[in-house]
Amino acid sequence: MTSTRDMQFKSINYTGLGKGPSVIIQGAVHGNETCGTKAILRVMEQLDSGELKIAAGSVTFVPVVNPLAYALNRRAGDRNLNRNLFPNENPQDFEDQVANWLCPLLARHDVLLDLHSFNAESQPFVMVGPRNNKGPLEPFVHAEKERALARRLGVRRFVDGWLKTYGDGVQRRMGKGDAAQLQTVIRYGVGTTEYMRSTGGYALTLECGQHNDPQAPEVAYRAIMNTLAFLKLIDAPEPAPVPLEEMETLSMVAVHDKLDPGDKFTRVWSSFDDVAAGDQIGVRADGTPVTADFDGKILFPDVNAGANQEWYYMTRKNPDFERYE
Repeated sequence: MTSTRDMQFKSINYTGLGKGPSVIIQGAVHGNETCGTKAILRVMEQLDSGELKIAAGSVTFVPVVNPLAYALNRRAGDRNLNRNLFPNENPQDFEDQVANWLCPLLARHDVLLDLHSFNAESQPFVMVGPRNNKGPLEPFVHAEKERALARRLGVRRFVDGWLKTYGDGVQRRMGKGDAAQLQTVIRYGVGTTEYMRSTGGYALTLECGQHNDPQAPEVAYRAIMNTLAFLKLIDAPEPAPVPLEEMETLSMVAVHDKLDPGDKFTRVWSSFDDVAAGDQIGVRADGTPVTADFDGKILFPDVNAGANQEWYYMTRKNPDFERYE
């Protein structure tokens, strides 16, 4: 039986002589998503052997963010670390302990690249943050830098709109509600990238492919090397941005809830499956069909969702997605 008693956290820093940004690159936020871990260890081996050198700025690697989940080879230890990620003076579970170590570490850096993988067969994609704004939900001032880096990671699918869409769902579930309680529930949508932005940095979540796809670690490795080159931490040619005509840009715009344990999908859905307006996606427990309101792609369908929880998200093409050079 795996015990947390002997667990420890590990980060490794490499600092160059020149001035530059401080970058943190991490894997295994979810313990069964190991492509980032493999890629990080590969880059560290090159650095330790002298094959690669950090010339400017610094990079901190965290090969395994959640050692309990990693040891168990499952998504979470006690809970999903990538939700409600804040320091906790009275930690209730192992992920709270991780957060108490990880959050201050993130806050000491300028840029985060968080490496993940997913269940179903699909192409890699990157989750980016909001446009620059001064709003109460997720104020941000680094959209240009964040999206410029996103275009250098080597993937062609870009998705934004997470926290706003999640927050809209929370507000709908709670109605008017108490403002303080509403803010507490919305905090549940905050993961590593959202927390990083809240400290003044910028951050990207790269979904590198299916968990067991042998190419996923290659996608992660290429993204790390491109990040180090683009931010000029290593002496290497600057990676070219993904051409505009090859980009697929999507915005999360709606979240649909499971209202009853008896609500069912009409088929096995995978993220980014196409749906047309009027297509049936599921059926409510009382027999009412659940159909698509518009042409788009489904995202994060959760067959195991509980009543009054997120069931699936919908995205639509975003022709106005900022395409920074």
